[in-house]
Amino acid sequence: MALRILPFRQYIEQDVINLYSLDTTGLDTALADPSEDGGNAAGALVEIKLGDFDKGIEYTNDTYLGKTDYPHIGGNGYPKVTGMQVKPHDGTGAALGFTLRQTLTHDENGEKLLYYRQKLIETQAVLPGEVVPVLTRGLLTLDSSAVDGAAPEVGAPVYAAAGGKIAAAGSVKVGTCIATGSRKAGLTADQFAGASGDSSAYFLIKVEL
Repeated sequence: MALRILPFRQYIEQDVINLYSLDTTGLDTALADPSEDGGNAAGALVEIKLGDFDKGIEYTNDTYLGKTDYPHIGGNGYPKVTGMQVKPHDGTGAALGFTLRQTLTHDENGEKLLYYRQKLIETQAVLPGEVVPVLTRGLLTLDSSAVDGAAPEVGAPVYAAAGGKIAAAGSVKVGTCIATGSRKAGLTADQFAGASGDSSAYFLIKVEL
């Protein structure tokens, strides 16, 4: 699931950075399917890849627009923030924060979100090349899909792991686990807990970056 964060969160807007787009290299499959969990997920831990204000926004003939090489016909370029980019954290080096929205190209029906802005909002997503909000400090509830390996313990530090995930051990501390709980699906499937009757753990993280 490309949403690793549950609804409960607590932060102030001054601790959210709205400057960077996500580097989507190698994420094509996850971008096209909201059910796929990848580095494009909401709740992914990211690090800075590029920080060049001079580059700004570029307009390209992206294949996402469809066929763009018809002769003698004008066309619109696809805008991308290319000078300021983050990428999923690999478990080493400084972390910037956690993404608050997922980056997607299509919805669950295979429809392009480029032409369906309301659905883009409903899926808590941004398009590739658009700025994704990154939380650097506050409280964030992460699903078990955000955890690599053993579950964090209450009161213990939380560290960065590969794939933009968190772990109970590592070299880059990103916060502290202050509470845990479990979510159980009822008569119908739950996007976090799974099929009816299944349950999944979640973790309240005090993010300190």
